[in-house]
Amino acid sequence: MTTTHKIVARGAIPPNRRRGAEIRVLLGPATVGSTSGFMGIATLEPGESIAEHYHPYSEEFLYVISGTLVVDLDGEPFVVSADEGMLVPKDTTHRLRNNGTEQVRAVFHLGPLAPRPELGHVDTETAEEAAQFAARHA
Repeated sequence: MTTTHKIVARGAIPPNRRRGAEIRVLLGPATVGSTSGFMGIATLEPGESIAEHYHPYSEEFLYVISGTLVVDLDGEPFVVSADEGMLVPKDTTHRLRNNGTEQVRAVFHLGPLAPRPELGHVDTETAEEAAQFAARHA
């Protein structure tokens, strides 16, 4: 059996800023044909945030590569520093914020996949509302 392994560079994926800060899904159904989850990187500049949302089918695993990330889980803030990870349980609202002065880079992985992509992510605020929240809680 022949298997093709695909390496995906961060720069090959256009940034998605629909929820605020930059998100890039590197490994997922659309890029490598994965069937059980997807993985990417979030880059948050100082003061940036990713709008509150939840995943009705998936757990989200976060690992901070650099900087210090604030993760609001069901409204409670948790500080996740470089070289630390955090599990976001299924159905838990969460928002990501960079309250610091340095860029934050965090890897995320979600699994399992929702039955259809549009069912996997439920927004509970807009990117603008998240930015306003982040400014009030800096």
